[in-house]
Amino acid sequence: MFTGIIEEVGEITAISPSGDGWRLTVRAPKAASDAVHGESIAVSGVCLTVVGSSADSFDADVMKQTLDVAALGDAAVGTRVNIEKAMPVGARLGGHIVQGHVDGVGRVLEVRPGAQWSVLRVGLPADLAPLVVDKGSISVDGTSLTVSAVSTPPSTTDAWFEVSLIPETLAATTLGTRAVGDRVNLETDILARHVERLLAFRAAPEGGSR
Repeated sequence: MFTGIIEEVGEITAISPSGDGWRLTVRAPKAASDAVHGESIAVSGVCLTVVGSSADSFDADVMKQTLDVAALGDAAVGTRVNIEKAMPVGARLGGHIVQGHVDGVGRVLEVRPGAQWSVLRVGLPADLAPLVVDKGSISVDGTSLTVSAVSTPPSTTDAWFEVSLIPETLAATTLGTRAVGDRVNLETDILARHVERLLAFRAAPEGGSR
């Protein structure tokens, strides 16, 4: 489990085929300094398992399914990525509960820079729109953020949400360099997903399934 508080910005330094997926080498000195085989590290919101490490880099395999559903499939050598190691038991939860399981990919629709703040508007897949609420939590490329505005339901064909980025977030994550058209990994609040699932069963006809 993660919190969405980014520890450092890493860089993909190598990509090689691994079965039908990839093996990534990520330069991230802070994360790699004490990385051990088998531990979990979130790479721009995607939970990956360390399969090797050096003093300043770690290796991880990415399966085809992940490449198909996450923006990580757009990565190339030189791509900068947000890095967070798994939260240890008993640690303070600074952001919100993030699993590192990407629900879908959004696309940056608008960037409104200000004197200190910057607002991102992100297009939202229709199936995720009901799970994103104003003042709720969402993970964008692994970063825990508070939703500052949402599109009006019930239309989900052009759904969007906005997040307001403080200077620290702009400087300490890759979100400060996002531009219109960029694809980003999205993970909705796990509590909202559980509620949606419970309601689906309650709405299903007796004796049936949904």
